[in-house]
Amino acid sequence: MARGSRMKFGYALAAVVALGACSGNPLGDTTSGSGSSSSGSSSSGSSSSGGISGSTTLPPGTTSPTASSNIVRYEATDGTTGSGYATNVVYDAGTDTFTVQNLPFSGAKTFNRGTAVSQLGVTTNGVSPFAVYEGPTTAADAITGTSISQFGYRAIYAVSPSGKTQVGIVRTGDFINYGFGGYVYQRNGGVTLPASGQANYSGNYAGLIDFDGQGGLEYTTGTMAMAIDFTAFNTSQTGTGVNAVSGTVSNRQIYDINGNVVTPSVLAALSTQQQVTITALPTLVFTVQPSVMTANGEIAGDVTSSLPGKNGPTAYETGTYYAVLAGTNASEVAGIIVVTSAAPGATGVTQRETGGFIAQRQ
Repeated sequence: MARGSRMKFGYALAAVVALGACSGNPLGDTTSGSGSSSSGSSSSGSSSSGGISGSTTLPPGTTSPTASSNIVRYEATDGTTGSGYATNVVYDAGTDTFTVQNLPFSGAKTFNRGTAVSQLGVTTNGVSPFAVYEGPTTAADAITGTSISQFGYRAIYAVSPSGKTQVGIVRTGDFINYGFGGYVYQRNGGVTLPASGQANYSGNYAGLIDFDGQGGLEYTTGTMAMAIDFTAFNTSQTGTGVNAVSGTVSNRQIYDINGNVVTPSVLAALSTQQQVTITALPTLVFTVQPSVMTANGEIAGDVTSSLPGKNGPTAYETGTYYAVLAGTNASEVAGIIVVTSAAPGATGVTQRETGGFIAQRQ
């Protein structure tokens, strides 16, 4: 299918939120003080589950989180595929550029605002679209001046209107398998969690799709919706495990690297595969289960989607979501979704969608 101010982001990264320490991935704003500037707040070691006891654990990052602390999480380094390698990402608002380290063949390491695609999505419930950035296309031999082609890195980034949450992702499609990159999401400040009742959230979702089995990189967008029942499970657990979380990503679209809509070709391939007419991409759905939230406002759980078929619905995408709540009465949420599936219309190819979301309590 081949289809002026400075913000520092942290270590494993995703390239778009300001990254910082050499062994962590904080996204904080180093000029306004709203972000996390302490390198001690993050770690490249194992994740801290903090009460999440399902099949999912939190990504690496902040090792001793509290409800009142900044929290940063980033993609674990994968020595096999290149996942989680992007580090030391710094955003310069004066030039609207990023610098990203630890990515091979990325030239001067400066990512500029995209030309063919400069943003993904539209403003939704006060949440701005994701900004898109492109890595350098060439670099010069320092001795001869010969121009050397670089890998096609892309980064997307979003920050909430309050500045309390940030999300960034970096991927490349210049590998037959998944290439180098990463993701990061962060809370700047703390959260107060309601002791009872329910909350509803809506906002933006955008991501990058890369492939294992062929090259290529695509963009994706969608509408994010999430709800939390703060007293869902009346068990002996206290503080953790009693909440339930539901969520969906709907109205999904896919674009090629130049911003052309390729959703119709994907739907055609899925229709052929499923032997039924499919008119919309499937909705990503959070699995509702106990023990997915910590007392610090962190959440992790499973995500799936399904397709209609000649003999009934069949499973399509599977993966994981990670999120963090922020603000008084958990006023906003940000996170990452990673799902994989067989690439429509291709044989022996797996596609990975890495999406970020920011949503406001409505």
